[in-house]
Amino acid sequence: MTAGRGMRPTLRLRLTLLNGLLLVGAGVILVLLAWLLVRDALRPADELLTGTTVVLADGRSLDAAEWQRQLGEVASRELLAKGLAALLAISVVGVAGGYLVAGRALRPLYQVTATARRLGETTLDQRIGYSGADDEVAELAQTFDAMLDRIAVAFDAQKRFVANASHELRTPLAVMRTEIDVTLSDDEADTAEYRRMSTVVRDASERANGLVDALLVLARSEAQAGHRLARRTECDLAAGTANALTAVRREVERIGLRVETSLEPAPVVGDPGLLDRLAGNLVENAVRYNHLHGQLWVRTGSDGRRSWLVVGNTGFEVDQADVPGLFEPFRRGGRERTGARGSGLGLSIVRAVCDAHGGVVKAIAQRGGGLEVTVTLPAADGPGPAVAR
Repeated sequence: MTAGRGMRPTLRLRLTLLNGLLLVGAGVILVLLAWLLVRDALRPADELLTGTTVVLADGRSLDAAEWQRQLGEVASRELLAKGLAALLAISVVGVAGGYLVAGRALRPLYQVTATARRLGETTLDQRIGYSGADDEVAELAQTFDAMLDRIAVAFDAQKRFVANASHELRTPLAVMRTEIDVTLSDDEADTAEYRRMSTVVRDASERANGLVDALLVLARSEAQAGHRLARRTECDLAAGTANALTAVRREVERIGLRVETSLEPAPVVGDPGLLDRLAGNLVENAVRYNHLHGQLWVRTGSDGRRSWLVVGNTGFEVDQADVPGLFEPFRRGGRERTGARGSGLGLSIVRAVCDAHGGVVKAIAQRGGGLEVTVTLPAADGPGPAVAR
C-alpha cells in the first residue's frame, strides 16, 4: 500500500475519528461539570461571619475569604490537571480501541473487496462465507455471496450457449465442406452428382442462415428487455398469428393436422417485427413437434387491460418439471437438443420478446402429450409495460 493510499479517508479511519471526537467531547463535558461542582462546593467561608480568621495547621492566620479563594484555586488546578491527564489517557485508549473494533467490524468488507479483486472466470467458486454476528455486515456478505452465485450461473449458461451455438453452426458447415470435398475428389462425378451436392449445400446453408437469424433476433429481444423498445407501434396479435398460420399451411396439410382457431382482436403496442416472430415461433413449434393427424389450437383475445395469444398442440409427452427448460436456448424437454430439428431458439426468443414488451409467457404440459403456451401482453388501451426509462 502506498503512502498516499494509506492516508486516504477510509471508512475505518472515519469511524475511529468520529468515535474519538465523541469520546473527547464527552470527557471535556464531564471535566467541566466536575470543575463547576467542586468550585461551588468549596465555599465554607460563606457560612462564617465577615472578618473571621482561620488558623491553618502551620500556625498561620488567614482571612476566611482569602483562605476560601486559595483553597478553590488549588482544588481547581488539581482537578483540571488530573482531569485533563485522565482525559488524554482515556482518549488514547478509546481511539486505539475504536480503531481495532472498527477494523474487526469491517473485516467482512475487506473480505468482500479481496474476493472481488480475485474474481475471474476461473475463480467464480470463491465465496466470503461470513460466520459472524447476524448484523448488517453479515447481510452484506450474504448478499455478495448470493450475487456471486447468480453470476456463476449466468457464466455457465453463457458458456453452454456459446458451445451449443458453435455446435449448431459447425454442423451445417461441416456438411457443406464434406459434400464439396467428396464431390470434387470424384473424377467421375457428373451433372446429377453436382446437382445433388448443390442441394445438400443449399439446405445446410439455409439451416446455418436460419440459426444466425434466430441468434440475431434473440440478441435484439434480450437487449430491449427491461428497456424502452426501439420501435413502438400499435398492432394486433391476431393478424400476426393469422399470417403465421398461413405460412405453415402446407406443412399442416402434409401431416394432416386438425386446426382450431379463435382469432379475436388482441391489440398491443410494441415492435411489430418481434411480435410477428413471437407468433411465428409458437405456431411453427406447435406444427414441428406435433404428430400425424394431431391437433393444433390457436386463440387470441383481449379484455381491455391484457391481450393474449394461446397456442397448443398434441405431440410427444413432456414432463411439467421439464417445461422451464424448454425456454432455455438449445434445449428440448429439459435436455440438450443440439443437432435436432430447428435452431432450438424458438421459445427462448418468445420469452425474450415477452420480457421486452413487459409481458409474461407460461407453458403447460398436456395430458397425453403436447404443450399449451400462453403469452400475455399489456393491451394497447391498457397500462403499458413496465420499462426502464
